[in-house]
Amino acid sequence: MIMAADSQLQLDASWVDYGLIALYFAFVLGIGILARRSVSSSLDFFLSGRSLPAWVTGLAFISANLGAVEIIGMSANGANYGVPTVHYFWIGAVPAMLFLGVVMMPFYYGSKVRSVPEFMNRRFGPTAHLVNAISFAVAQLLIAGINLFLLASVVDALLGWPLWVSLIAAAAIVLTYTALGGLSAAIYNEVLQFFVIVAALLPLTLVGLKKVGGYDGLKEKITATSGGAEQLSSWPGTALTGIESPLLSVIGIVFGLGFVLSFGYWTTNFVEVQRAMASSSISAAQRSPIIGAYPKMFVPFIVILPGMIAAVLVNEIAQPKAQGGSPDYNNALLYLIRDLLPNGMLGVAIAGLLASFMAGMAANISAFNTVFSYDLWQDYIVKDRDDDYYTRVGRIATVGATLVAIGTATFAAQYENIMNYLQTLFGFFNAPLFATFILGMFWKRMTPTAGWVGLVSGTVAAVAVAVLSEDTLGSLSVGVLPLSGQGASFVAAGAAFFVDLAVSIVVSMVTKPKPESELRGLVWSLTPRSDYHQEDPEHLSWYQKPTQLAGVALVIVIVLNILFW
Repeated sequence: MIMAADSQLQLDASWVDYGLIALYFAFVLGIGILARRSVSSSLDFFLSGRSLPAWVTGLAFISANLGAVEIIGMSANGANYGVPTVHYFWIGAVPAMLFLGVVMMPFYYGSKVRSVPEFMNRRFGPTAHLVNAISFAVAQLLIAGINLFLLASVVDALLGWPLWVSLIAAAAIVLTYTALGGLSAAIYNEVLQFFVIVAALLPLTLVGLKKVGGYDGLKEKITATSGGAEQLSSWPGTALTGIESPLLSVIGIVFGLGFVLSFGYWTTNFVEVQRAMASSSISAAQRSPIIGAYPKMFVPFIVILPGMIAAVLVNEIAQPKAQGGSPDYNNALLYLIRDLLPNGMLGVAIAGLLASFMAGMAANISAFNTVFSYDLWQDYIVKDRDDDYYTRVGRIATVGATLVAIGTATFAAQYENIMNYLQTLFGFFNAPLFATFILGMFWKRMTPTAGWVGLVSGTVAAVAVAVLSEDTLGSLSVGVLPLSGQGASFVAAGAAFFVDLAVSIVVSMVTKPKPESELRGLVWSLTPRSDYHQEDPEHLSWYQKPTQLAGVALVIVIVLNILFW
């Protein structure tokens, strides 16, 4: 875990660094205050009035994901496993983002639903809707806690505050601008945060590469470590998955990560989909995840590379690793910042880390308050009230979620590599939801009963694998299955997907489906393409056409995979 009050990790910040950080916070809060003026309805608060351009929602789409787990978790993975970590981007993200833009966003946006659970309600009915809304809300509170914990850890490293004080201070800033301006405040801050993150991590990467003698020097030093040359090739990634068989490791990465976890996260996770749904048109909504895919495929160069550099430069990691020990990989990026950056650049780097953590937490909180207000409170607790009432509920939910996240932040402390915890949560919540979504969207015979029974069964299957594994749930795991780390999460996700599919098919065959007349806009074969596409696509430039824009991105990511094979 990231240790509070670790004197070795104390960053030597000067007044220049503090000034830059204060300036950044002033911008963040200012955006929240300005966004407050544009909130006149619940649609403005929860979905920015569906009025934002594609480039804004596209950058927010990727920035919402570029949070604490992405920055700290992937740099930790880079230090631990090396180049195979790129699978989380080039296999486990970009293809699913392109699929979301080309295939699924027309259904989300065209149906005018306000959330992913609301789409579930229209397709499968209230029981599946309630199951999905509750599971999503719980997941966001847990993941927001991860972001908050890591954010507080940076504040602790900077100021030396006790962890609980750092947690409260960090939460207060995110709460203020999210409660004031709703999704618009979150999205515009995410655009700002994207550029601040790049400005922080790019110089760190370049300075680190110079220190180790360029990429060739880095390869030479990594080859001499205990991880060896395997850490310089993306395949078969046996160390990453924890699966000894190269063939089974590749299958785990391609199917468990690249299909089930990836598509489950990117295509059904309302945290991401919400950004695209705030766009001004169907075309803009489709382009949002596709635009986000372009910076996403290059993020490994400023996130994973610093972790790899830290593994050979930072004594606290390099020495225990050389001796076969277990370094605190979560601290890799902070150690590197401490060792390489001078004052001034240190302030930018800290601001970048704070930006990433706030972006991730704000994304979780803004998605939570929408689902809580629309899908739980309005549908099941207090119905038929005026619009202002539900906007107030959303603001109260924002406060409540932030307070709960302070509590869930302590769960993350149990994991030496935070990605293990996150992938476990994705296996529980995202993998079964994706199975239900994909089957229901392309098979009109799937019934409402199958929708909720499949979801519950898939989740139970994922939890069962985690409990039977060696260490996925810490002391709760019994060690019956020879699976550990992120490989166990891949297997759990695969189990959730297959069990959900099997149960859904069986249940559908013995229960009554919805009439076809009620499934237009919800099932692919029953929805005319004219319903959800631009009327005059020939008047658009190639970069405004989602399919062509996605095609170029797919070619680039294939080339990157080949180069780092």
